[in-house]
Amino acid sequence: MTQRNPNPASTILAILLALFCAPRLHAQSVLVDQVIAVVNGDLILESDIDEERRFESFQPMTQAEGPSVRAALIERLIDRALILQQAKLQPDDRVTLPQAQANLNALRADIPACKQYHCETDDGWHKFVESQGFTVPQLDELWRQRMETLKFVELRFRAGIRITPAEIKTYYDNTLVPQLTRRNLAPPSLDSVSDRIQEILLQQRVGGLLNDWLTSLKAQGTVRIMKSGEDAP
Repeated sequence: MTQRNPNPASTILAILLALFCAPRLHAQSVLVDQVIAVVNGDLILESDIDEERRFESFQPMTQAEGPSVRAALIERLIDRALILQQAKLQPDDRVTLPQAQANLNALRADIPACKQYHCETDDGWHKFVESQGFTVPQLDELWRQRMETLKFVELRFRAGIRITPAEIKTYYDNTLVPQLTRRNLAPPSLDSVSDRIQEILLQQRVGGLLNDWLTSLKAQGTVRIMKSGEDAP
């Protein structure tokens, strides 16, 4: 197994924000792909890692600056697979495709890399999505899974946690704005991103609980990271 991040808050942010970003979904073309890990029978492929990197372009508040570490991406995909497996056991909490599409439509203006494509128009949005190697239906399903994962974790772990407006503003002033400024990007207004900042802060609070829960799931199930040259079971 890869080495776990000792910081629960960092672990949950990696899972949910840059999150929590790209559940496994592949193009229709058939590719020869390498199995990277097996999670209770579900396969994580080499193409999933590439997909995870590309999906980060759709995150308006991606935390990491610089290339993502491969081991961390694999661990993130394993954790997400475990969460989605549990979420499927709660049919009443599923997120619909129209809900995901509505959420993405509201997000377009806040994606820095999307501005040059004029993503406020459908044509510009389609061009941006295709420039990242996705089709719009693929992206809609990826985002639906992202929302479903986040919903499941919040319903399970955040009971009783309250994030104040002052905490949201502190994160905006001290974390988000400096990050975007260093990248020469104009920060969005506080009102437009306050809900997503709240998501981040909520997950920081529940990070320890989630980390312990994932550790328990791994102990109860079968999670195997394949070694170089090893055949998948």
